[in-house]
Parts: sequence; structure tokens; C-alpha cells
Amino acid sequence: MKKVVVGLSGGVDSSVTAHLLKEQGYEVIGLFMKNWVDDSVIISEECPWVEDSNDALIVAEKLGIPFQTVDLSTEYKERIVDYMFSEYEKGRTPNPDVLCNREIKFDVFLKIALQLGADFVATGHYCRKGVIKNDDGSETYQLLAGKDPNKDQSYFLCQLSQEQLSKALFPIGELTKPEVRKIAAKNNLVTAEKKDSQGLCFIGKVHLPEFLQQKLKPKKGVIVEVPSDASQFSNSVPSFQNKKEELAFSAEKPIYSETDGRVVGEHQGAHYFTIGQRKGLNVGGTKEPLFVIDTDVDKNIIYTGQGKSHPGLFRNTLFVNEDELHWVRPDLALETDDSMEVMARIRYRQPLQKATLYKIENGLYVDFEDKQSAITEGQFVAWYLGEELIGSGVIS
Repeated sequence: MKKVVVGLSGGVDSSVTAHLLKEQGYEVIGLFMKNWVDDSVIISEECPWVEDSNDALIVAEKLGIPFQTVDLSTEYKERIVDYMFSEYEKGRTPNPDVLCNREIKFDVFLKIALQLGADFVATGHYCRKGVIKNDDGSETYQLLAGKDPNKDQSYFLCQLSQEQLSKALFPIGELTKPEVRKIAAKNNLVTAEKKDSQGLCFIGKVHLPEFLQQKLKPKKGVIVEVPSDASQFSNSVPSFQNKKEELAFSAEKPIYSETDGRVVGEHQGAHYFTIGQRKGLNVGGTKEPLFVIDTDVDKNIIYTGQGKSHPGLFRNTLFVNEDELHWVRPDLALETDDSMEVMARIRYRQPLQKATLYKIENGLYVDFEDKQSAITEGQFVAWYLGEELIGSGVIS
């Protein structure tokens, strides 16, 4: 009998995951990951992990499977929280959920599962795993979108490797969320009606500015409003010698200075803000709401524009540095000067967009057919062929 360790989070998705695997004849062990015990950085007055841990225990007892809690808070702080602080300090916006999957669930947690003699680790992600049998007898693993278009979570797993996928199971990937809830209710699982968790991976609700202020000190600066007819947005395009020059130009972010607009307010630190953000600016009196179009953490200035169609929010092209480029399918990786037509997204739940990948020596350009709003440094871009996610990278 194959043994599988399920990351029981205390939610309905992982509960049904454990139930389905038991039905399929696996020997199932439930493990709850405790990822936060650092009182020096308070995340929430509530303590969601205690309640979640209790729910996970009740589900395990109901299913008749062994259960234990593992404390991964040291690794979580080092690999996720410290990384988040350093990224925000640089003016980038990290995605902790993608990192949590790569660094915690499918690395630290996976190693614990293997030490327990497990053949696989299973999670309640809405995605699927495909297996291609190669001529030489080896197998290539595919990361496929979940069947529920409203819940497809393949994006969050965009940094997984072939080795990690080989050990992964995603039992609810073929189901929709309502079907999952129905299975939970039918089997009297305590989590059947429980709301989906919001916030940082396995930590719970996070009020991000307050969280960041505990390590990144407030620093007063100005908010500048840049008009939509500023010179940076002129439509004049220089002539290019080759495609590489054109892509470099298209990927270039406009550079702003205080003289490009007028000061309309103050903020408490440019590193608390991200491109495309509307809330938290506290500037009134404009015809349309202000959106952040750029942040300068060195000079501590936030640049904003009126309305969600402001030209400062849009670009066709982004760049991924070579050392932040990842292929889920290394056999499909592009060689220098190669290109590939794909569908891509720059954030979770964004509908897939037509794009072309262009590989150069020091990285990769992702050139979208339509301009994209709020391309944000530090976030992940993921690209697909059909329903298969084949690669991803950190936006530079």
C-alpha cells in the first residue's frame, strides 16, 4: 500500500483531499504545518492556526488517520518572511504563496514526509498532474490547470520542479469547489462549510502595511500625481536594429521625477506601496481615483496617475533575469535567440493572455499581444501551452 502525507490545513480542500486518498486505498497520514510563532512580528490579534489545527485534528479523527503537527516556523521565517522584507525594502512586491509552495510545502514539508516513509505528498490545490511516458522508460511530469476555471491554482505552483512534481498528488484538481463542499458535507467533515482562508500562506489575515512596519520603519515622503499626457507616454517609437532592441525598449519602465507632476499628498514609506494600488493613498479631490504607477524607494517618492486606464499603468513587455527563470518542463526550455508563443498571466486569477517568449543570453522577454496593467517587479509571470503550465519567472 502506497503511503501519502497530506498537508491538512484545517480547510475543506485538504480535508476532502485526505478523504479521497483514503477511498483510493492509500495509507494516509495528516500533518498540520505550524508556520508562525514569532511574537516579535505580530501578524494578527487572532490566532487562526490554533483553530485550524483543531479542525485538522477533528477531520483526521473522523477519517481515522494518524495526525500530528510539525513546527516549520524557523524555516518559514528564514525562507518566506525574511525574503518578503528584503524584497519590499528593494521596492519589489513578492508573492509569498508561490514561495511557500516551492520552499515549504514541497521542500521542507516534503522532506519530512519522505522521512516518514511516504511515497507522496498531497495538497488541496485545484490543479492536476499529468505523466508523459518517455521512450527511455523515464517519466516527465506535467503541471496542469485545475478543472474548476474559477479556482485553478496552477499559478501558485509555477515554481515546482520535476522532482517535486514526481512526489506530488492533487486529488481535487478534477473537481469544482461546490463538488468538494458536497463531498465534505456528505461525509460529515467539520470543514464542509468553512470559509476559504484569506491572507498569507498558512498564517491567516495580514494587514500588510502594519506587518511591514514592524521591520521597515515608516518614513515620510511625497505622493506625486503624473498627468496622463506627460512626455514619458509619448507615442513616438525609435527605429530599431533588431527585435532584441525593440523588446528592451518595450520592457523599459518610464522614469519619473518630482518635476513630472504635482505633489498631492504624503505617505509613510514608498516600500509599503505597490504598482496598481489604489487603497491607502488617502488623497481626495481628484476627478478619478489615484493609482500607484511607480515607487522610488531610494528617494521615497510614490508616483500616481488618475484612473485605471492611466498610460503609466500599462506595458506590453516584461523581462525575467536568467537567475530567476524557471522551467517546470526543462525539456521545453528555450535556447538563446529562440522564441515560443504561449498563454501567460502575471497574477493569480488573471485570464490567460497571448504572449511570445524571446530568450536572450541573460534572461527572457515576455511580450504580450495586448498591453498589461500593473506589471509589478517581484511578482511571478507564468506561461502555459494549452492547459499545461510549463515555466515561470520573477518579473524584473
